[in-house]
Amino acid sequence: MIDFTADIKSMRCAANIVLEENISTYIDELYANHRVEVKKYNLPDGEVRSAYVVDGTIIVATLPDGEICSIACNANYQGLYKGMLSTGMSFSQVQKLTKRQRIFNGVIILDDDFGFCYTLPSPYDEIADSIADIPQELILEEVYVADFSSWLG
Repeated sequence: MIDFTADIKSMRCAANIVLEENISTYIDELYANHRVEVKKYNLPDGEVRSAYVVDGTIIVATLPDGEICSIACNANYQGLYKGMLSTGMSFSQVQKLTKRQRIFNGVIILDDDFGFCYTLPSPYDEIADSIADIPQELILEEVYVADFSSWLG
């Protein structure tokens, strides 16, 4: 059952929706119980992906075959990551609860966990080169669950 209070699990799931499963597993429940908007988008390499925006709270991104590749949660999401981190926290709160924060591709990776990240809002997604560039009071409203391990290079 899709649940906007469910725990967020790195490289695994959010809202009880599991990465690498096919969106078809959830379609009946999505359309029966939620407001869903489907958007198509193109990656720079030309691949077309779909984004299922659910109740304005989560976005489930899928590959062309329907495999779920990422889940984004905004400030409406109530579930926690590691029982302590949530959407809508200030950067200073996140810093106090984690040991290490690093910027990669406009997101903040915490404690070298490349399966969960906070999205930096504009303009910080473009201008922040180091953690010192991020204001302590900045509210981090969106998180992503996916496999970002390829960024380790």
